[in-house]
Amino acid sequence: MYIKILIITLILLFPLQNIFAQQPLQEQTEIDEEGSSIITAKEVEAYIRGEYNRSFTYYGDISVIGSIELINQIKFRGGISLGKASGYTDINTFINTEYSPFSSVPVSFSLSYRYNGITEYQNHIHTILPIVSYNARRAGISVGPSFRFTSFFNNDLQFESILSFYGYINFVSNDSFTVGAGFGTFNDFNAKNLGAYSFSVFALMRLDNNWSIYNEVELMQSGGDGLSTAFYGFSWRGGARYSW
Repeated sequence: MYIKILIITLILLFPLQNIFAQQPLQEQTEIDEEGSSIITAKEVEAYIRGEYNRSFTYYGDISVIGSIELINQIKFRGGISLGKASGYTDINTFINTEYSPFSSVPVSFSLSYRYNGITEYQNHIHTILPIVSYNARRAGISVGPSFRFTSFFNNDLQFESILSFYGYINFVSNDSFTVGAGFGTFNDFNAKNLGAYSFSVFALMRLDNNWSIYNEVELMQSGGDGLSTAFYGFSWRGGARYSW
């Protein structure tokens, strides 16, 4: 009971991000009545994703993400993803708050909440993830502990504390294209175990000041004990982003 109250309180107090700064946001402002800059960036993203893995053979989902940035320092981001695998429905959501206190150094601090559920199994996973990130134009890394609460068939929540990390490098990064690779254990909608990690290659093409197209191919691995790994699956994700 106390754990559930703690989770709900954190959700309400910290309407919460992914922190992958693969490209700078377009900086446009809306002016309040006193003439000061309040909103410095807004985005809406939509994606489709197909995945082959060793658990469900084929898995697919659609997702929508929105974000808003205030005074070039505070960013709120959230989204929902609906997936289908072997007749089972997968629901994933996240909300995230990110604070970038330094104008000259790309260091940020974020706090996010993720929910993952499979309704047919009454499986519910609640994850609270504080992250410290260094997100430069060419490369970056994000590290933090995942506090995860899991239940099956309405049993008591089981608590786990797991180290989460993500790093990326951009081979090309200019006003028109961003092409790079990433490696880590978490993304917008999932914070996985330390032994469940993935390697991805991504490309972002900016069509104009507002529209961008994004594509990503991901290779998923599992294991790591005794220098052994096992192939788990691969996926493709593609979509569009509108910034204003």
